[in-house]
Amino acid sequence: MIEANKISVIIPCLNEEANLKDLIPYLIQHGNGSISEIIVVDGGSKDSSLAIAKSLGAQTFQSSISNRAAQLNLGAKHAGGSVLYFVHADTRPNKEFAKVIFENIAKGKHTGCFRYKFDSDSRLLKINSWFTGFNGLFSGGGDQTLFIKKLFFDSLGGFDESYCIMEDFELVRRIRQKSDFHVLPQEITVSARKYSSTSWLKVQLANLMAFSLFSLKVKPASIKSLYLNLLNQKK
Repeated sequence: MIEANKISVIIPCLNEEANLKDLIPYLIQHGNGSISEIIVVDGGSKDSSLAIAKSLGAQTFQSSISNRAAQLNLGAKHAGGSVLYFVHADTRPNKEFAKVIFENIAKGKHTGCFRYKFDSDSRLLKINSWFTGFNGLFSGGGDQTLFIKKLFFDSLGGFDESYCIMEDFELVRRIRQKSDFHVLPQEITVSARKYSSTSWLKVQLANLMAFSLFSLKVKPASIKSLYLNLLNQKK
């Protein structure tokens, strides 16, 4: 049974206990009474992510594979709200996210995301943030969060689980084939932790490489391998 005018927040996680301790209470505080449930789907954490999420009132599920697309689909399967809101654990939505989402849905905007800023004073990251206000080829990444009406999401078949990377952009590509996609002007806050272990330039090159290969329809597994190698990260 779908609850009208309710949001199901879905959070994929992997070793995110520190972020979940902050994010879940934040969502409850600023959900304006519009949250049907908060669903945390784990991809194989070695820490206490699921236990902490459960203690804070979230519904918790364990994905059989460490694949964010599969985690998001599992969360959506158990969602009861008429609107799904996909949020990364290291992201903090706008304090009026629920109000803003429903105002835009009332205007016929059935799916979209938010622009963002980093939790950093870096001038280079401020340039990155500025570009997220535009609705173009690079819009719709998971860091921007994604709201979508559940019935529309189901009609699309959800995320394509063959995508172990770029699953968010692949879904937005299919959304644009069926509907308008919107980037809302309200800012959310995104962690700059990706840039703490490597240079800004290296991350930009890795992102550009991933987008280019995605556009050329290279296999997702190959994109992920090259992306992680460029950033010197483990698979």
